[in-house]
Amino acid sequence: MFLTRRTPELPTPEQALRGRAEPEFSVPSHHTVLGNPLLGPYPEGLEVADFALGCFWGAERNFWQTEGVWTTLVGYEGGSTRNPSYEEVCSGLTGHTEAVRVVYDPSIISYAELLKLFWESHNPTQGFRQGNDVGTQYRSAVYTHTQAQAEAAQSSRESYQQVLTEAGHGKITTEILPAADHDFYPAEGYHQQYLEKNPGGYCGIGGTGVSCPIGVAKAQG
Repeated sequence: MFLTRRTPELPTPEQALRGRAEPEFSVPSHHTVLGNPLLGPYPEGLEVADFALGCFWGAERNFWQTEGVWTTLVGYEGGSTRNPSYEEVCSGLTGHTEAVRVVYDPSIISYAELLKLFWESHNPTQGFRQGNDVGTQYRSAVYTHTQAQAEAAQSSRESYQQVLTEAGHGKITTEILPAADHDFYPAEGYHQQYLEKNPGGYCGIGGTGVSCPIGVAKAQG
């Protein structure tokens, strides 16, 4: 991942790159690790959750390693540019985050448990950066697909803020937005399951070490 702007600032829709009507690249059909299709429609009974928590390479791996997750794919969400490329997103001129789409079986893992993993896998107080990665694409966000997800995300943010404050951390900057208003564009094929293909590759995400008071998992680190 690389930095192209010293002072990150979200572009307005008018300032954002226009993009294109169709993507310039294709996406692999199946997940390298899980073996399931990357793109929908997905089997009945599965649900979809979208998260942004910094560099999507390491973020995606955290989710695909979780029991109950059926498939994952990385992409760009929350911006204005249509069908952006990685280089365009890194320019800071599209407004997108690096996001992970998680398709999961709610009979095995709950949305609350995914939220817990999300909060504990990064530092949600850092604004337009995550660790040494700086840029608007690294901001923290939850894109909700149902009213129930929106309510759970809001509640979990409030609960996590309490324990983060007690631990001496600042204000959570995570956006919680409806996915219906923010198109998800799959990233280029080489980004999909990147750390499986490149085991020694870069992973810039890391949590605060503060456990989130929902779900059952313990914080890492």
